[in-house]
Amino acid sequence: DVQLQASGGGLVQPGGSLRLSCAASGAALNAYAFGWFRQAPGKEREGVSCISTSDGITYYPDSVKGRFAISLDMAKNTVYLQMNSLKPGDTAVYYCAADNIPQTAHYFCSGYWNPAYWGQGTQVTVSS
Repeated sequence: DVQLQASGGGLVQPGGSLRLSCAASGAALNAYAFGWFRQAPGKEREGVSCISTSDGITYYPDSVKGRFAISLDMAKNTVYLQMNSLKPGDTAVYYCAADNIPQTAHYFCSGYWNPAYWGQGTQVTVSS
């Protein structure tokens, strides 16, 4: 069964915006941490936006800080990633992830913690 379903990717021009959605179900509904990770060919996986449901604190690496925003709508069981001022370097497959163990948003995005649940990913391409 799929606990996370990512959608909303597509082709946008540099400077444009895109909003990704991640629908949670099953065990992921009890997650204490949600995050968005991206993977591009030839590059390491990078946590770009994470949130801890325990305190609502978010984390963003310098590469996306000020441009990306993660949010959680519990009524809709959905995690969002709002991406603004997109750059060609943002081109990647974006994955939603979650875990049932409480932890900080920073640590969840660090890459040292392997999330328990992963979505299938959605392609984001930034090109003119």
